[in-house]
Amino acid sequence: MRLNTRFLFLNIGHATDHLMMLLFPAVVVVMATEFEGGYSEMLPLATGGFIAFGVFSLPAGWLADRWSREGMIGLFFLGIGSAAIATSFASTDWQIALGLFAIGMFAAIYHPVGIAMVSQGGGAVGKRLGVNGVWGNMGVAASALTAGALADAFGWRAAFLIPGLLVVGIGIAWLIHCRGDAGQRATAAGAAARKSKVEPTADWKRVLVIVAVATAFGGFIFNATTIALPKVFDDRLADLAGTATQAGALIAIVYALAAFSQIVVGSLIDKHPLKWIFVGITLGDVLIFLLAANATGSSMLALALVMMVLVFGQIPITDTLVARHTPEDWRGRVYAVKYVLSFGVASTAAPAIAWLYGGGLAAWPALDGISGFAGLFLICCACAAVVSMAALMLPRPRPAPAMAGED
Repeated sequence: MRLNTRFLFLNIGHATDHLMMLLFPAVVVVMATEFEGGYSEMLPLATGGFIAFGVFSLPAGWLADRWSREGMIGLFFLGIGSAAIATSFASTDWQIALGLFAIGMFAAIYHPVGIAMVSQGGGAVGKRLGVNGVWGNMGVAASALTAGALADAFGWRAAFLIPGLLVVGIGIAWLIHCRGDAGQRATAAGAAARKSKVEPTADWKRVLVIVAVATAFGGFIFNATTIALPKVFDDRLADLAGTATQAGALIAIVYALAAFSQIVVGSLIDKHPLKWIFVGITLGDVLIFLLAANATGSSMLALALVMMVLVFGQIPITDTLVARHTPEDWRGRVYAVKYVLSFGVASTAAPAIAWLYGGGLAAWPALDGISGFAGLFLICCACAAVVSMAALMLPRPRPAPAMAGED
C-alpha cells in the first residue's frame, strides 16, 4: 500500500485485535483466585466472546462494503477499547462473560475489513499479508506479557483497563488520519478499486471450498494453541516460569519469534508454488503436535516455538488464495464468510480445553491417559492432517497474479 501511515494503522489494528481477544486467557489463572473458581470453571466464560468474534464478522464485512471500511475500522478501535474498559469493572461471572462478548463483537470487525484493505491491489500481496500477520501475532505475544505483568503488578483489572484506554486513543488518531488529505485520497482510491469489475478465476469455487476446510480446522488449531499455551507453560514449564510475568515473557518470546514466519511464507508464496509450501507446513504441524503431546520442560519450550512457527506461517496462505481468486468488489464479504467460519469453529476451543483439562476423557478408561493437553495436541494433530489433505487438492501450481487494482 502506498500510504505507510495507513498501513501502520491497519497493522496496529491487527495487533490490537489479537491482544484484546487473548487478555482473558492470559489472566484467568489470576482471576480464578478472586472469583473462587478453577481454570476449567473460569475459562468457558470466554466462549461467548469467541462466538461473537466469528458471528459478527459477516455483518461487519457487509457494512464495510455498503458503508465505509474506514468507518468500520474506527468503530473497531473505539468499540473494543471501550468494551475492555467496561470489563475491568466486572464483579461477577456474568459481567465478565458479557464484557468478553462485547470485546469479541467489536474484534470481529477487523479481519473481514482490515485484511480486505491490506490485500487490495496487485503486487506482493503475500508479503503484505505476511507483514500484517506479524503484527497480529505480536498482539498475541503482547497479550501474554502485557496481561501477565499488569496482573502481577496491579491486579487483573489493570490488564483490561490500561490496554482499553490506549486503544481508544488509537481509534481517535485513526479518525483524525482519515479526515486528513492523505486519508481522504486513500479512501477515494479504495472505493474506486471496489467499483472496478474483474472476473474471478476459473478455479475459484474449488479454491474457496479448500480455503473453507483449511479455515475451519486451522481456526481450531490457532485458537486452541494460543488459548492453551499460557496454562501449558504453567503446568509443564514450572521450573522455568514460576510467576505469571515469567510465563508471559516466555510465551511472548515464542510468539514474537514465530510471528516472523509469516513474512518468510508470504514472500515465498509470491515467488514459488503456493500448494507445496502449504502442504509442507501442514505436514510439519502433524509431526510437531504428535511430539508435543507429552513433552515437558525445555523440550516443550522448543516444540512450542516450532509449533507456533508453523501455525502462524499458515495464516497468509489462505488469505492470499482469496486475494488471488476473487475480485476486489467481493473480497470484503468473502473474507467475512471465511472469518465467520474460522472464528465460529475456533469458539469451540475454549470449552474443549476446559473439558479436556477437567478430565473429560476419564469416562473412557482407554483414553484417560491422553486427557488434558495431551488430548488437545492429538486433536490438533488430526485437524492438521485434514488441512494437509485439503491442501493437496489445490489446482496445479501456476502463476497466479493478484487481482488488478490500487497498490
